[in-house]
Amino acid sequence: MAADRLDRIHIRDLLLRCFVGIRDWERREKQDVVINITLHADLARACRSDDFADTVDYVAIKKRVIGLVEDGRFDLVEALAQAVADTALEDERVQRVDVTVEKPGALRFARTVAVEITREQG
Repeated sequence: MAADRLDRIHIRDLLLRCFVGIRDWERREKQDVVINITLHADLARACRSDDFADTVDYVAIKKRVIGLVEDGRFDLVEALAQAVADTALEDERVQRVDVTVEKPGALRFARTVAVEITREQG
């Protein structure tokens, strides 16, 4: 299926804490991050069959992302976003993934800073 015609599964506003940042205090204290993930896949078979075996197991992906983030240490939000994307793409049904990682309070006078990336299989 053409990439622009893939279906989407959204995991929205996953609030987690991890070590992310380059400053000394950021390496000692976990920071809040908000992660949004869009999984692009062909869901036509699952739509017709109503069978769990025919869809993307987004619960399993969410659990792997939680483990990765909460146990991880990242200097850059960009590296965290890439690790989340890599985790989602471990499921061969996911053809493309969009990941946005927000770090609330990272900038004075701004509610949040976000990095958004898109990655594809292969």
